[in-house]
Amino acid sequence: MSDFKIVSKSRDTQARAGIMQTLHGTVETPVFMPVGTLGTVKSLSPEELSDAGAQIILGNTYHLYLRPGCEVISRFSGLHRFMNWKGPILTDSGGFQAFSLAKLSKITEEGYGFQSHIDGSEHLLSPEKALEIQACLNSDIMMCLDQCIKYPAEKDEVRDALELTTRWAKRSKKHWEENGRKGNALFGIVQGGIFEDLREISADELAEIGFSGYAVGGLSVGEPKDVMLDIAEFTLPKLPDSKPKYVMGVGTPQDLVELVARGADMFDCVMPTRNARNGQLFTKHGTLNICNSRFKDDTDPVETGCGCYTCQHYSSAYLRHLYMARELLVYRLNTIHNIYYYTNLMKDMRAAICNNEFEAFRKKIYDNWE
Repeated sequence: MSDFKIVSKSRDTQARAGIMQTLHGTVETPVFMPVGTLGTVKSLSPEELSDAGAQIILGNTYHLYLRPGCEVISRFSGLHRFMNWKGPILTDSGGFQAFSLAKLSKITEEGYGFQSHIDGSEHLLSPEKALEIQACLNSDIMMCLDQCIKYPAEKDEVRDALELTTRWAKRSKKHWEENGRKGNALFGIVQGGIFEDLREISADELAEIGFSGYAVGGLSVGEPKDVMLDIAEFTLPKLPDSKPKYVMGVGTPQDLVELVARGADMFDCVMPTRNARNGQLFTKHGTLNICNSRFKDDTDPVETGCGCYTCQHYSSAYLRHLYMARELLVYRLNTIHNIYYYTNLMKDMRAAICNNEFEAFRKKIYDNWE
């Protein structure tokens, strides 16, 4: 990433609007990144994603490395051409999946040793290997390998993971610089669990190493919501204001509003897509379950006034019919609506920040949800 610029700040909160320049285009922040784990945001074409307002999507290093593999993707000069997505892509490091999905995963100083959950083959995901895979994917934004830590965890265990994450971050930065990934950004990941002193140490150490942007990892992993918000509120100001700040794996629409208010710029979460496949739709008046009997003969769209393709063309009764019949089309139509809702929530927050109306917007959106 060649540049990140703050264009406006909220007067009453830490919310800010910015512009990121990437290899594959400009991203306006705050931004939500739909999750395309396997080179696809489930059920949607890239064109539908773009039409729903997505600016940048997320891909998964672990999954794409195992299948289809770098040998295949390199024939297309990266993930963009392989999946026909023309916008920017952020890829995670694969560490969380090596930790949570792989068989017989083992963490050493060198990296994650693991057996594939697909065929049992043995692999080593080191900080350098994670970046080599992401370079093959030609990610606009690459993430450093970090040690994922479960919740709850003892402080000594969290401290050890933090220290290993910092050592891996140094190796990642060195490899990134030596291999000339010009234009591809590299983000470091802050760890430290729910311990403020450890979060501060991690943020300070990563800032000293120096990265294109900074992510807050290890949140939304089972801790109470108020704890998550408190840790984010403590950590975000510790990161360099001149760089984008990314809260990983979060979350609900309420989470996004509250974290933007605390100074976060970037988010990803499977919630809009996963919930869509389970019949839950997000609207300006809160969430609804399309399987509810009250939609059986409802001729109105899911959300009156919504500009998404689904609401412009289909009734709630039709969506309920498709869902109850388990017709595949419903996954696509529900997902289009939820992605549109998330991207427009971010767009509306950005406009409120730029118009110095964020706090009023925050109050209004909560009133609507209630």
